[in-house]
Amino acid sequence: MQVIVVGGFLGSGKTTTIINMGKYLAEKGKKVAIIVNEIGEVGIDGDVIKKFGFDTKEITSGCICCSLKVGLRVTVTYLANEYKPDILMIEPTGIAFPNIIKKEIELMNLGEQVKIAPLVTLIDGSRFKHLMKEVKEFAMRQIIDAEILGINKIDLIEPIRIPILEASVQQLNPKSKIVLLSGKDTGESFENFMRLVLPDLEELSREAPGAEITEEEKPSKAEPSAPEETESSIEASKVGSYSAEFAVENGSLSTEAARELTTELMNTIKAKVLQLNPEFIGHIKLFLDNGSETVKQSVTVYYEEPQEDVIKSKEGATPTLKILSAVSNVDKEAVKAAVKNSVHEVFERKQIKVNKIEHEHNHEHENHEHEHHEHENHEHENHEHEHHEHENHEKHKHGDKEEEIRE
Repeated sequence: MQVIVVGGFLGSGKTTTIINMGKYLAEKGKKVAIIVNEIGEVGIDGDVIKKFGFDTKEITSGCICCSLKVGLRVTVTYLANEYKPDILMIEPTGIAFPNIIKKEIELMNLGEQVKIAPLVTLIDGSRFKHLMKEVKEFAMRQIIDAEILGINKIDLIEPIRIPILEASVQQLNPKSKIVLLSGKDTGESFENFMRLVLPDLEELSREAPGAEITEEEKPSKAEPSAPEETESSIEASKVGSYSAEFAVENGSLSTEAARELTTELMNTIKAKVLQLNPEFIGHIKLFLDNGSETVKQSVTVYYEEPQEDVIKSKEGATPTLKILSAVSNVDKEAVKAAVKNSVHEVFERKQIKVNKIEHEHNHEHENHEHEHHEHENHEHENHEHEHHEHENHEKHKHGDKEEEIRE
């Protein structure tokens, strides 16, 4: 089993990249599992990844950092033993130090059959200047620790600026390998990136024994906790965050009505956040599931218009709204108030009732009665076909070009 950690600041495109990596590996006949770490108590990105047919586990409430020894170890062990993937990808929250995650995997003593790939850190090239202004110290730590630096979203950058940006990033971390990426480009440059991450990919055989981890190999829970820097990564980022899930009670929303509602809600939240920090960087994202389709809105920087994507809901879904707002240099309580007040104002105007769903902090990975996963690679093909069929029906709100699913 190969383990790949793909880190990067909020909005750097981690989820899109991981989905593209998963598709590439599935096409090579590899079995893929993914661990997604969310900042708050509500999982969002894991839902997106699952729609593509990948076996996915979520660790919420930032505990991949604050309870790393327990949460991450149990989740990795479970997936390795029950699902036996060829590739295990880990997406830490954007306000984690990815190198700490990689080090903890290495300390788990998972056996000779488990290999750790070079640490991948993504940088949103279109926001690099703002990243260095708003969260420079934190972003620099992520960049300096990386072994492979992916300058992402190059499709949003003027071609003349790309070599300058590439040279600037290389200067920050001379030892790293620099690659240029775009969520829309999975051609030769993406294949070169995958060969850097997994140079021995062809040697991974689906017939090889799975990475069975014995009790002797598992570290004891009595071992010292993760280094202090993992516990302070959220504080070090100076990002205030709040996530919430709401049940949508009355009426059935059409997809067009859901699009109008999410746009109004996103613009309301953004306006309140701009009052708190006029040059914020981070990630505001929301999902509104009407029971058949899910509308996603996303904003990653103060000057950006909301980006929209419409994806098919899972069978039997109930109308639900999920929100994550993570904003640079703003107090957490202020972010929370901005989100809650926005939801109240918008849904009251629309005369739609919503009730907040309370989530207890009982992590999935702490419950030993784990759900058995039955995803196989052929499901990936079904989900992908289903997704593309829908994409032909729903085009991006801001023009006909498709927008990448942002992290």
